[in-house]
Amino acid sequence: METHPIFIYGEHETDYRFNSKHPFNQQRLVMTVDLLRKLGALPEHCVVPPAAAAEELLLSVHSAEYVHAVKTLSGATPHPVWPELAARYGLDTEDTPYFAGMHSVTCRIAGGSAHAVDAVLSGRSPHALHLAGGLHHAMPNLGAGFCVYNDAAVAIQHAKRRYGARVLYVDTDVHHGDGVQWSFYTDPDVCTLSIHETGKYLFPGTGAVNERGEGTAFGTSINIPVEPYTEDASWLECFEEVLVRVAAAFQPDLIVSQHGCDAHAFDPLSHVHCSMDIYLAMPRLIHQTAHHCCGGRWVALGGGGYDTWRVVPRAWSLLWLEMSDHPLVAQLEPQQALGLPPAWLAQWQPHSPVELPMTWLDPPGTLAPMPRREEITLKNRHTKELALLYLP
Repeated sequence: METHPIFIYGEHETDYRFNSKHPFNQQRLVMTVDLLRKLGALPEHCVVPPAAAAEELLLSVHSAEYVHAVKTLSGATPHPVWPELAARYGLDTEDTPYFAGMHSVTCRIAGGSAHAVDAVLSGRSPHALHLAGGLHHAMPNLGAGFCVYNDAAVAIQHAKRRYGARVLYVDTDVHHGDGVQWSFYTDPDVCTLSIHETGKYLFPGTGAVNERGEGTAFGTSINIPVEPYTEDASWLECFEEVLVRVAAAFQPDLIVSQHGCDAHAFDPLSHVHCSMDIYLAMPRLIHQTAHHCCGGRWVALGGGGYDTWRVVPRAWSLLWLEMSDHPLVAQLEPQQALGLPPAWLAQWQPHSPVELPMTWLDPPGTLAPMPRREEITLKNRHTKELALLYLP
């Protein structure tokens, strides 16, 4: 019986890569693993390689037609008719272009997330982390937003069908977790909670506060669309109160969380203006909530994050340090200048196009304060109250 959290990772997962110029850069995953290893925080007995998902798992979320299209477009030279059909499946866009081998690698990512659920719900591990997962935009019949198969939805369906679990899905990516929400919009045994930048200005354009679920699932879809240029205090105020109240009301058997780290001010694809402080506080809140409401059962996945060098390795490492109760987490406080491992900085600075941060958290003065802070805070507070409207 394993009593430690597991870290699901295989080097082949970096093959999930659209092209050399695409913003979804898997160097961030390599750098995160290296940072944790140089810190001595990722013992090999915690690392578990993912195995490919059985096709029946994929078909629990995606249509057979879509899976067939993904397989066919995964060949080195698909039949000439298929590139013309790719648009039907969302696989011909600049965001989500088909690529050789995509079925195999994405199937393995889905399998890794399902294995995380098995490890936790079987009782073998208290928590499980799969950073290559979190591909939350894919729809049943459509690739979208850098996502081919929706491993998060596959993992949730697996938890429901094999273990009969009620699942709280918590999505902290700056982009709305639309694929997961719509997959379970009529399912009263899955509650989706997403905090993201408002869709008025950002892909995918959904996640309004009035998207609440349908039928017997009304009230199990909770969205907190925050304003552009939201800063740490307002983001955390919204997230903490809603998370605690939703978990208390829904009483899940398992929390599955998605950890896109693109709400940081450095991220080039969004407009939220948070610092590393939320990536210290947010996993701590989820961890505490899991122990309070569902016996600690927690599966965490990766997600977006497009400042490959300065943000993602730190944010994802903090997630694992929290999940594994590493002593370093207790030493970190907001805006504290505790240094990153010198060996990691020496390894990656020669390759980085920007100056790497020297500390785990952003030192005071790193980010300029935003104008309209009070107005943004009040607007977000109003949105938070609307999100909580139907909770007991």
